[in-house]
Amino acid sequence: MSLRRLTALSSPLSLLCFLLTAGAGLAADQWTKVAAFERLSSGVRWDADGSVQVIHPRTYEALPGWVHFRVTANRGAVFGVGQGRRSLFIGVSIAAVGFMFYMFALSDRNHFYQIILGMLLAGVLGNLYDRFHFGYVRDMIFALPRWPNLFPYIFNVADSMLCVGVGLMILHSFLHTPSKAETGATAPAGAD
Repeated sequence: MSLRRLTALSSPLSLLCFLLTAGAGLAADQWTKVAAFERLSSGVRWDADGSVQVIHPRTYEALPGWVHFRVTANRGAVFGVGQGRRSLFIGVSIAAVGFMFYMFALSDRNHFYQIILGMLLAGVLGNLYDRFHFGYVRDMIFALPRWPNLFPYIFNVADSMLCVGVGLMILHSFLHTPSKAETGATAPAGAD
């Protein structure tokens, strides 16, 4: 890796795109989790078997039939897979944070891509904080409750940032044509 390719690290605008997006996304995630758990429950209780229960959960219908808020404590990963594997998820999340910074360092001055990386970083950090501090991830958004079998999962802002970020990353990979500086290509000798 050449130092020439690490221009993102010395660009204030690149750093701003990446870190401001990550900070704003993380703040939105944590604020919504705190607000939802304060307003829609009386807290949580750890049971003797290691499971966690939300005390007196309530539902708020933001858009009846479309978007409801109901708090849950998820000790697993996406779709509740891997319940109780906290150490594994913390380790994977820490590796993902390192990978996001590595990808940022290689991002040259592609600001749209840096915003995408900031969204992904915000999503990883939001759920990492929950797993580390609480031992579970706080979820609260229930989309499409009118159709109970279409999407029965409850998620949070961090999950949304991850999904949108991955979608944008895929779209970006199809639409972005790397510059010569990004590919390291040089013009052939004698070419004008």
